[in-house]
Amino acid sequence: MSALFEPITLRQLTIPNRLWMAAMCQYSAAPEGPEQGVPNDWHFQHLAARAVGGTGLIITEATAVSPEGRISPYDLGLWNDTQTAAFRRITDFIKSQGATVGIQIAHAGRKASTERTWVDRGAPIAPGEGHGWQPVGPSPVAFDEKSTAPEELSVAQIKEIVEQFAETARRAVDAGFQVAEIHGAHGYLINEFLSPFTNRRTDEYGGSYENRIRFALEVVDAVRAVWPEELPLFFRISATDWLSENAEDEREGWTAEETVRFAAELKAHGVDLLDTSTGGNAPDAKITAVPGYQVPFATQVKKETGLPVGAVGLITEAQQAEKVIVDGEADAVLIGRELLRNPYFAQQAARELGATPHVAQQYHRA
Repeated sequence: MSALFEPITLRQLTIPNRLWMAAMCQYSAAPEGPEQGVPNDWHFQHLAARAVGGTGLIITEATAVSPEGRISPYDLGLWNDTQTAAFRRITDFIKSQGATVGIQIAHAGRKASTERTWVDRGAPIAPGEGHGWQPVGPSPVAFDEKSTAPEELSVAQIKEIVEQFAETARRAVDAGFQVAEIHGAHGYLINEFLSPFTNRRTDEYGGSYENRIRFALEVVDAVRAVWPEELPLFFRISATDWLSENAEDEREGWTAEETVRFAAELKAHGVDLLDTSTGGNAPDAKITAVPGYQVPFATQVKKETGLPVGAVGLITEAQQAEKVIVDGEADAVLIGRELLRNPYFAQQAARELGATPHVAQQYHRA
């Protein structure tokens, strides 16, 4: 039997296998008007195809809690009834294929208001230009020299965003999602609060480790309060900014040791799995990306806290993913680009590993 294709139960939800689709933005929603942020036929086929292909858990792209929380004007959102209704079509189909469906709930923070990645490499859109708007963040520190400096959030605005996360989670339940994942990685708003590299505040949301994690825990508590007790809550984290790992870089960032400490806090606050990525907060951080390069960060969290973890990062082969599970390095593997190249990767991996693949009944003759 393949360990990768063994089911896993988190709370009262059983996910049919441990090969999952990571959230990947498609930049394909309408940027304005009544269809703003609404999933359309592109999103349906993109997510549905991977469910037909046997992927155990399908997680939507980063789905914004407000218009200002989108990474780009073309991102999905979940803040109104039109969006909620459109998501139901997708969640119903994914579940009909025996797969589990999750939503990644997000706010882009200072990295908001950018172009699609295939247009000028996702360059920032200045406020008032095209569909651009003013980004916000914990501190008025721009992502890079091309980006607009964010407006520093007031405490009242922080509290409003916490409630927006909760409201999106409420809508996600109504839309039929079974897993909620809070996006706290890749230099977006929650990650910006966690890291001293981007959080220069001197109030209760900045400075000490305890203050920097305050916003994240408030979001977790607000989402967990409205998310069904029987369903799991994930948190995606960048385990490091990749600043402390470089001896020549004297800048202070979020570290792997802080991630382990924070993971224990998340576990105590009702998080059921840590989706463990890295980077995205410092644009010039030096990262050596090799197959499986982020897996050790997930393993460290699992070993030191007992919190279930998902591993990511250049995992592209069935045997490679199987080894991560067999060796106890992680509880699940999240696949990104390989699933873009091959929607049926899970089916092929199952056959290679001697497991029984999911095959839609309409395709059995093949």
